[in-house]
Amino acid sequence: MNPLTRTLRRSRRAFTLIELLVVMLILALLAALVVPKFFDQQEGAKVTKAQSDLAEVGKMLELFKLDQGRYPSTEEGLNILYENSGNVTGWKPYSQKPIPNDPWGHPYIYQYPGSNGDNSYTLESYGADGQPGGEGRNEDIYESL
Repeated sequence: MNPLTRTLRRSRRAFTLIELLVVMLILALLAALVVPKFFDQQEGAKVTKAQSDLAEVGKMLELFKLDQGRYPSTEEGLNILYENSGNVTGWKPYSQKPIPNDPWGHPYIYQYPGSNGDNSYTLESYGADGQPGGEGRNEDIYESL
């Protein structure tokens, strides 16, 4: 066998360092494009979940008002929808389980009376940072009446 042929066969058995670096570069570029889109979708899902939770709790608050003639006080909070603190006559459960935290792990903020006067409430999530105000993923999400 020709020595040149043997050398060519040996060189085709493994990848060169350049080839490995090119493959790693391609994988890094793909990851740089895909990973941010994945996290953006995940944040969008959290916002949608918070909006859905707020709408559901808003319906429970409306049922409470129909039965009691008032919204729960800020002191009673949202827990009154799940269990009676002993102060509400004619109470019934408005939720089968405790009101969950928002998708970022912070409790929903409830205030009565709300910003629209004596017969209104404000229900909100402060977003990812858990602080009032903010933009983007830290933006407040609210429902009020």
